[in-house]
Amino acid sequence: MDENDPKEELIETIFRNGTITVVGILLAFSLGFVTHWAANPMPWRFYDLFAVVPILFGIALQMRALSMLLDMSSLRRPIYERANRIFMAGLIFTACGVGLAILLDVFEMSTRGALPGA
Repeated sequence: MDENDPKEELIETIFRNGTITVVGILLAFSLGFVTHWAANPMPWRFYDLFAVVPILFGIALQMRALSMLLDMSSLRRPIYERANRIFMAGLIFTACGVGLAILLDVFEMSTRGALPGA
């Protein structure tokens, strides 16, 4: 569609603002997890990169989506939908990385015999 097409479908500003709020909150949680994990007293190991890389890539995608949504052009439906897809991809990467980080920590604790009942 032409950028100046008056028939182009726009989304409601209030709806977009709600989406910006959700994206901002989930981005803050993602950044908080990385901050907390970095401060963890357990030493970092090479295989932690398998969890860190998808987390950081996911956070970068979430930041890109937030940047797109903060622009006024995101009131145009195609741009808004693209930002949402980028955000969801970032959320999935981050969630996979967090899940992997948890599994790596559980595996590390189990090999040390630090789990309850071990």
